[in-house]
Amino acid sequence: MAQHTMLAMILAGGRGSRLLDLTNKVAKPAVSYGGKYRIIDFPLSNCANSGIDVVGVLTQYESVLLGSYVAQGRRWGLDSKDSGVYVLPPREKADEALDVYRGTADAISQNIDFVDNYDPEYLLILSGDHIYKMNYEKMLDYHKKNDADATIAVISVPLKEASRFGIMNTDKNGRITDFEEKPEKPKSTLASMGIYIFNWKQLRKMLVADMKNAESAHDFGKDIIPTMLKDKGRLFAYEFKGYWKDVGTIDSLWEANMDLLEKNSELNLNDPTWVIYSEDRSVLPQYIGPNAKIDVAYITQGCRIEGRVKKSVIFTGAQVGAGARVEDSVLMPGVIVEEGAVVKRALVADGVRIGKDAVVGSGGSGPITLIAKNVKGV
Repeated sequence: MAQHTMLAMILAGGRGSRLLDLTNKVAKPAVSYGGKYRIIDFPLSNCANSGIDVVGVLTQYESVLLGSYVAQGRRWGLDSKDSGVYVLPPREKADEALDVYRGTADAISQNIDFVDNYDPEYLLILSGDHIYKMNYEKMLDYHKKNDADATIAVISVPLKEASRFGIMNTDKNGRITDFEEKPEKPKSTLASMGIYIFNWKQLRKMLVADMKNAESAHDFGKDIIPTMLKDKGRLFAYEFKGYWKDVGTIDSLWEANMDLLEKNSELNLNDPTWVIYSEDRSVLPQYIGPNAKIDVAYITQGCRIEGRVKKSVIFTGAQVGAGARVEDSVLMPGVIVEEGAVVKRALVADGVRIGKDAVVGSGGSGPITLIAKNVKGV
């Protein structure tokens, strides 16, 4: 098989338990976003746009829907003779039955044979649950320029939030001198984005040694990166400037959808030079009724709007009945808001029906309300 310069592995096995009922039956990377996308569309599209043609997607929790979705490599143009998206669930090993990945490094270790099959010079490791647009080719150029053993993408976060992340401390040349996992008193604001480039042959040796270490957590942040730093490896921080959102909570997922409504949104989904590819659903165009009122909204195909929609994102096939009001809210695919119902500052899960004249959500500034079950009419 032809050697590939860089192969990508997307860690997509997370449950996303802070997304509550949204991830009861689907993995976090398969959660809907932005009217017509799924979260996994972003790293996959970034790979396609960066010229990476072989991508392994490492699934685990509720993997059936996610696996069947990403297996359609043609969605991202990754379906030619030398390209593809491959679904890689955990394996059972002869000496110990493992049907889970024990940590982020173990996820790669269990798939060493897959990577070896393509013999890449570099391995790109990605999280499958963040929303952002990034050119990984530029990150690879930076990695080569610094003759790095590993390059870690970082983003500057507010100091008050830095203790939530793995923080990289660097010298003036961008070389990482110290890595702190969720420090109480952070020395810098450069947060790891969970995006790594490694030289494959070097990483492979480390993974083989890590598999034999019974005391290891088999994790990049806890084991592999600290070991490389201790061994005086050349680790560099690649600072990303642009929109990046970890949509790990209901509030952050709601905010990421609302960001699309901003006039100068940093996440431009209409950029022809960096398309975010997704499933192309065969549905009718949107229908806007004669008495409908719309004030700043994202309304996807297949929607039927007969009431009022204000500052909201309405996903494929959602319906808003006559006299109903939807404000500051996110309606996921197939949601039905019946006549006279009111939805305020809420995120309504796929296929939920809000009954006639029901009122859900709150107009205050508290947490966003998740509506994950049908609501009876008044």
